[in-house]
Amino acid sequence: MHFTSGTTDGLRTIARDWLPGFLRDGDEIVVPDADHQANIVPWLEAQRLLAREGVDVRVVPMPYQSGSGDYDHRALAERAGPRTRFVAATHVHHVYGGDMNVHRIRRAVGPDAVICLDAAQSVGHLPVSVAELDVDFVVFSGHKALALPGSGAVWARQARGPSFTPGGWSGTPNTVGIASLEAALDWLDAAGVVRVERWTAGLASRLTDGLRRLDAYEVLGCPLSLAADSTVQRRQGIVTLRHHAVDSGDLGFILFSHGFMVRSDNHCQGDAGEKTGSVRVSLHVYNTVEEIDRLLSVLASLA
Repeated sequence: MHFTSGTTDGLRTIARDWLPGFLRDGDEIVVPDADHQANIVPWLEAQRLLAREGVDVRVVPMPYQSGSGDYDHRALAERAGPRTRFVAATHVHHVYGGDMNVHRIRRAVGPDAVICLDAAQSVGHLPVSVAELDVDFVVFSGHKALALPGSGAVWARQARGPSFTPGGWSGTPNTVGIASLEAALDWLDAAGVVRVERWTAGLASRLTDGLRRLDAYEVLGCPLSLAADSTVQRRQGIVTLRHHAVDSGDLGFILFSHGFMVRSDNHCQGDAGEKTGSVRVSLHVYNTVEEIDRLLSVLASLA
């Protein structure tokens, strides 16, 4: 376990200190260019670094299912080949809120490719078992898991390729942040992460079920997961929406004036992601049913 300042720092550390020594001329890496840019830009930087050294690495875009934001695992299996050496993926999508079915990635790319998992939206929100996830890196941020900002970690399996050893001078560690991360994870374990997941997924279900009844709004992600009685995979505490007539920036200011702290922009999504801004509602254990109902009431008043 290597402590970092957050997910972005962790992913860049892998891209800078580990990936160049793992790849060879003619290798391929899979990059999810509709995910968070923190899980895109570092791998492209590594490709450019290797190119300056005469090592040609091909970037294969991660395929997505149309309209849902989920990975297209069948298309990935068709794109992956014997030179597919590294796959960057996301556990829970930061815009669409869906579990990206990482176990299917392993089946698609085979047993030898290294999989690096951006778990910023899953650690602290739902059970994350590195014993069950057949991935090689898990990277997450402390502030998403109730710890102080400026903390995070990289977990490395050390089973494929060279051992992960961060290079350079790390300087003085953020000991306060690391201590807060330990305390936060201990609290989440005691509270029960399964209970946390059920609570936040239930709130998201209540919100999406209410939004489904408001014609003025569009909810991003899999449309089949909107109803509370849906049998498809649930959203994991993230609901991203648009009003058909009100700009997302304006909608964010309106909601803030009513006491709701939401994010309204393109959410740092990559070039293959959404072209129009939206409003994201991120839920955790501190949110309540009453807040969801009041939010729906405010949104309905704008319909």
